[in-house]
Amino acid sequence: MKELMRSNDAVLISFVDALLNDADIEHFVADVHMSILDGSLGVLPRRVMVDPERLDQARRILRDADLGHELSAAD
Repeated sequence: MKELMRSNDAVLISFVDALLNDADIEHFVADVHMSILDGSLGVLPRRVMVDPERLDQARRILRDADLGHELSAAD
């Protein structure tokens, strides 16, 4: 899996999750339970991970949704 984006914004993560689900792109959100370590402050960002074969498509979907600025740097 490759990192598509990372964010502390739970609403943004939820929106990206819905976009990827609609496009049938397999993904998962990593670090969801890390709030236990940071005292539920939301300091540690969550990462959206995508199959490397679908990464370009997922990046295109986020750009089309005007979320290109949220994308992690390309390898």
